[in-house]
Amino acid sequence: MFYKHNLKLIIMRMVFFLFLISLSQFALSQEDLARFSVKPVQDAGISAIPVSLESINYNTDFGRIALFEKGHTGYKEVACQLETGTTAKLWFLFDNKEGEKEYVIRHVADNPKKPVNVSVKQSDQVTTINKSGLPVLSYNHAEVYPPEGIDAKFRRSAFIHPLWSPGGEVLTRIQPPDHYHHYGIWNPWTRTTFNGNEVDFWNLGSGQGTVRFKGYLGVLEGPVFAGFRVLQEHVAFLEPDSDKLAINELWDVRVWETDAEGITIVDLSTTLNTPLTDGIMLNAYRYGGGLGYRATEKWHKDNCTVLTSEGKNRADADGTNARWGIVEGESGVMEGRSGIIFLSHPSNRMHPEPMRVWPLDANGGRGDMFFEFCPIRHEDWMLEQGRNYTLKYRMILFDGEVTPDDAERYWRSFASSPAINFY
Repeated sequence: MFYKHNLKLIIMRMVFFLFLISLSQFALSQEDLARFSVKPVQDAGISAIPVSLESINYNTDFGRIALFEKGHTGYKEVACQLETGTTAKLWFLFDNKEGEKEYVIRHVADNPKKPVNVSVKQSDQVTTINKSGLPVLSYNHAEVYPPEGIDAKFRRSAFIHPLWSPGGEVLTRIQPPDHYHHYGIWNPWTRTTFNGNEVDFWNLGSGQGTVRFKGYLGVLEGPVFAGFRVLQEHVAFLEPDSDKLAINELWDVRVWETDAEGITIVDLSTTLNTPLTDGIMLNAYRYGGGLGYRATEKWHKDNCTVLTSEGKNRADADGTNARWGIVEGESGVMEGRSGIIFLSHPSNRMHPEPMRVWPLDANGGRGDMFFEFCPIRHEDWMLEQGRNYTLKYRMILFDGEVTPDDAERYWRSFASSPAINFY
């Protein structure tokens, strides 16, 4: 009888203890970590601007981090994504068309499985980012060799190809017979000088240097964005069978979950540093670094256009500066046209950035399409040991037609961040 009584007492205490836990979890689910408002970017009326929050208690031991947006009937949960690291960030997409909004961040006890609209798939050859089940881009981490009979010097890794429009049109090209060293979206430096050596990392046929994939630093996917961070190395071939590391490069590539505009937003930032004691000079030249783009073989002078923020076109854009450039042409999608708006961030060196745009008579008069933001077009750039140098770019992939006003809105949404006010 004594033992039965103790057992009953123990069970009652356990029930009471579980009740207290449930109460604490309920209270926890209502805990507000932060309240804030977001004001739109002026003259940038688009449906989705990536916004990040920092310096908030993101301890997930107390429950899932959730973001709620205030509406007419109360707060509703909206998609957010936690990016951990030295400084944790909470990302979400802000509808800049709808005016100022109020938000609250809370710990919540539930952790439901939600569909991931942007995801990453890896193979031995590439890492591919998909959105809504369709591929957006593939990053080639394995070396790609040129066609049979072409010098193996033209092999390369560390580039993006294919890059697809929202409707599935391939927008990039690699290893064209006129320039076997062209690789979709890529950015080696052409004329460089260090330790008395002149090295060309761009023209692979010279055998002076190349850019190689080194390793993944992180692969991310979630309800707001998917992407990866990867380390690339610029190596010089100063002696036979000997590689000299000249530049470390960190690529951060992200695809955002944006469906409302009928576009795809791709961010590519590159951070450079050098291990060389005396640094490395990136000599002024019309090619090199930044963001280079070799367009699909479908495009030529009669079915492809360029328009820049300064009103320049294919005939007069080369060598000029711009905040953005629209490159578009004929495609097999229902709309009949596809393209990319290339955006340069105001923090970039030489912004508005100089460009290299192939003229209408390029490649024997065919007028194939090549576009590049080239920050060393007019001035040398010295990279010093112990310093990081970052360039930020955004690509707006589209089908159909876009206007200069559209491009300007997208650039403003990239160039400025919505104002955040905590209270």
